[in-house]
Amino acid sequence: MTGPLDYSGKTVLVVGGTSGIGNGIAQGFRKAGASVHVTGTRGSAEDYPDSEMEGLAFHSLDVSDRDAVDAFDWPDTLDVVVLCQGIARYGREEFTREGWDAVMEVNLDSLLDCANATRQKLADTGGSLIIVSSVGGYKGLVGNPAYGASKAGAISMVKSLGVAFGGEGIRVNGIAPGYVHTKINDAFLKDEKMQKQIIASTPRGRLGLPADMAGAALFLASPLADYVVGQTISVDGGMSVAN
Repeated sequence: MTGPLDYSGKTVLVVGGTSGIGNGIAQGFRKAGASVHVTGTRGSAEDYPDSEMEGLAFHSLDVSDRDAVDAFDWPDTLDVVVLCQGIARYGREEFTREGWDAVMEVNLDSLLDCANATRQKLADTGGSLIIVSSVGGYKGLVGNPAYGASKAGAISMVKSLGVAFGGEGIRVNGIAPGYVHTKINDAFLKDEKMQKQIIASTPRGRLGLPADMAGAALFLASPLADYVVGQTISVDGGMSVAN
């Protein structure tokens, strides 16, 4: 592969890249020629399906532990960092202080921790930072106030870091996925009636795929997006503009 979407010789890190959207993005960069590192909370790469770890360098990291983030051995060189960590709590757990704090620690607090930790390495390469949020950050989520608030905060953080890091040659942008069939969404997407309603309200006529998010990430980190800063692109099949 040659051209602006050729990542040969580039080093990419996807935090939360062992499954779902993060893994789709990681595999997208790998297929584009990059050397790709991913983090996950399990002890080793063997704890994940071989299909998800193919060609990726695995590192164990619990981003909710700030000491662990501070002590983490980041790759020597970083051209692209994708922050795709995220959790949700169901059964109204997010209305409790414990549930709220757990979601915020991963979905919002750790974004700034990881951004600060990789800032200098990205400045050294004139790299790109991509924060994955959710279209849920633009809406009210009746059962997930912490998830919704954390994703809204992530969208705002993209703007702030875009301004704060821009002078150092780092471009910060974001992706807001719509409904993607991943483990975190299984709690409601396994409801056949709800799944049909979601698809019916999506102009593209289907659920999203992790590979759809990879396409957006490859664009945002490429020279094609050199003048794009502080923007979060909704990748949701048109759902947010149709409803």
